[in-house]
Amino acid sequence: MPEVTLVEAVNTALARAMGTDENVVVLGEDVGVNGGVFRATAGLQERFGEARVIDTPLAENLIAGTAVGMAAHGLKPIAEIQFMGFIYPALDQLLSHASRLRTRTRGRLTCPLVLRAPFGGGIHAPEHHSESTEALFAHIPGLRVVIPSSPARAYGLLLASIHDPDPVVFLEPKRIYRIVKQDVADDGHALPLDVCFVLRSGTDVTLVTWGAMTHETIQAADALSSAGISAEVIDVATIKPLDIETILESVEKTGRCVIVHEAARSGGWGAEISAQIMERGLLSLLAPVQRVTGYDTVMPLFRLEDRYMPSVDRIVQAAHATLGFE
Repeated sequence: MPEVTLVEAVNTALARAMGTDENVVVLGEDVGVNGGVFRATAGLQERFGEARVIDTPLAENLIAGTAVGMAAHGLKPIAEIQFMGFIYPALDQLLSHASRLRTRTRGRLTCPLVLRAPFGGGIHAPEHHSESTEALFAHIPGLRVVIPSSPARAYGLLLASIHDPDPVVFLEPKRIYRIVKQDVADDGHALPLDVCFVLRSGTDVTLVTWGAMTHETIQAADALSSAGISAEVIDVATIKPLDIETILESVEKTGRCVIVHEAARSGGWGAEISAQIMERGLLSLLAPVQRVTGYDTVMPLFRLEDRYMPSVDRIVQAAHATLGFE
């Protein structure tokens, strides 16, 4: 079983899907000859040809619109947007067409497309290359939003997203594209969508997160453990539809919850999770839900980037704050 990085796991899953189903096609800016800006599609055009790995113009609205048309006519397009900061021209196609196609045609047509995009900060990139606006897509009915946090989950969740008959926005945390390797068998095994993954069991506080922040959250759980505090860590993975039941079960056990994401605080998906916990699990709570997030400002340039990103210390402090309530 080979050890691979997250971006290599994405590439492996794409190759597996294309080799299994000739209707799977890849399109986007520089995905063919150059293999993508992060090399997520490296080698695919040489293996599957220009008709299935398509270099497009620099036009995100065109990429998304073409993918919708392909999906409506029997193909399974996987469209890449180079950075999440460039994804907004594609919003019209996703909101107005991809998300509504099944309802609009009363089930006659579906839209089995996957829109991939690297997202998040932490690589010393400019502002438009460091976006974390997943809540925009989670707000749109008809879209599924999936965010892997490890090579194994990237492989399994991407395969599941490709198999899904409805549109999926698949956001890849580029900060952890290459920082960790994991044994991943290229066996075509898809992981379940719409479920949270409990990465660590605990009894004192529940830490909820997704994407790259999973790594800081695990480190925070380690630090809390050294202080005798048992933290349960939950990787949401599919933020929409949200598996709130797993989170509620954990909060019922621990009585406390800290939600961690690097997106801006106001309107972030942590607010939705917090609201659902308080609507359905209020009597389980021993303390108010805490959120550790980015700030309500544009992602700063790299000199201040670390100040913006949630840190292990901030997560630990939030956990202690919940434990301060008796």
